[in-house]
Amino acid sequence: MENNNSQTKKGVFIKLGIMMFMQFMLFAVWWVPFAAYLNNLAHLEVWQVSLILSSMAIGSMAAPLVGVLADRYVASEKLLAGLNLLVAVFLFLAVQQTGFTGLMITVCLAMLCYMPSWSLTSSIAMTHVSSEQFPRIRILGTIGWVSSGLFSLAAIHIFKVQVFDGTVLPLYCGAGAAFVAALINLTIPKTPPTAAVSIKYTVADILGLKVISTLKNKHFNRFILITFLSVIPFALFYNFGSQFLANNDYKYITVTLNWGQVAELFFLFITTAILVKFGFKKTLLFGLLAMLVRYLSLYSGIVLGQQWLYIIGILTHGLIFGLFFVAGQVYTDKSVPQEFKAQAQGFLSFITWGVGIFVGNLISGWMIDYFKVGDQTNWSLLYLIASVASVLLTVLLVLFFKNPRSR
Repeated sequence: MENNNSQTKKGVFIKLGIMMFMQFMLFAVWWVPFAAYLNNLAHLEVWQVSLILSSMAIGSMAAPLVGVLADRYVASEKLLAGLNLLVAVFLFLAVQQTGFTGLMITVCLAMLCYMPSWSLTSSIAMTHVSSEQFPRIRILGTIGWVSSGLFSLAAIHIFKVQVFDGTVLPLYCGAGAAFVAALINLTIPKTPPTAAVSIKYTVADILGLKVISTLKNKHFNRFILITFLSVIPFALFYNFGSQFLANNDYKYITVTLNWGQVAELFFLFITTAILVKFGFKKTLLFGLLAMLVRYLSLYSGIVLGQQWLYIIGILTHGLIFGLFFVAGQVYTDKSVPQEFKAQAQGFLSFITWGVGIFVGNLISGWMIDYFKVGDQTNWSLLYLIASVASVLLTVLLVLFFKNPRSR
């Protein structure tokens, strides 16, 4: 009997891992080089590119609504499958667009369906495994992200495509991968709604605001504020990194940026151990310090003319994402009652990948345009500003965030 239980747990772990693998691969294959593609559409202005890239943020704002649906009405695995099928449709439609309006509408629709999947897949995974073990499930998502680089390598070396990144081809790949993911989602463990349908809910519930009002936890609220502020400088390289590399004549943009996800594999694997040993505050602090290292490395690489320093900035992504954002998901899961877990993850996604990324994109886009030297972006100044912001956020975390009494 014990052996059967072990095999069952292993099977669940594998299915959840495949879910994570596909969910992040289908996104990374087209989103990582997307800024470079938009930059190649010469008729688009900087503010238009910033708004299209903010579709990620707009999509994340739908996460709390999807969380309510998953908590109360629809089995999470079926909801995920339906959302991925719609992603495939909208990305295929986006391929046909070259103007601002068409791209804005189709990419926004795709993101409204895709971005809630980050919190939804997290909620599904933490329903079937302990939240402390979640980072090890999430590793498969990172492997999927890294694997997205194989699309460009195969296109260039096997199918003899001269240029892959910065073209429309990644959008085709994203649409196809989303369709496959939708089929796979129907095989993952069943995750039915947990909250009573009879419970009345308001706009505050849909936005996830009830999570805060219910808890009345000042430390959780401070965590949300610090997370929101941290995403603003994080967005500069996260969404405009491909444009920076394109400006520096990098050919394999997706593959180069994916080295950050390769590092993430290791750091996600040890995130659980770091959380257990150091607690939430120090783990989050390590993540913010990694963001400081990222921007100082990028700044130094430009000023000193040493492009190898860019690699340090890229590799720190694993530390930032694993020790700050994934640890933040675990902290959120630990801070809310069972009936609000999906909503809480949706609210966190709304604040970080929604409002935070939206504000960060607009500020980054404005700075890219405002601090130009001739026709060239003054990346060194932008990365210096982001470094200063990282220092201020680190101080804010040290002064105002405390570990919960019981974890």
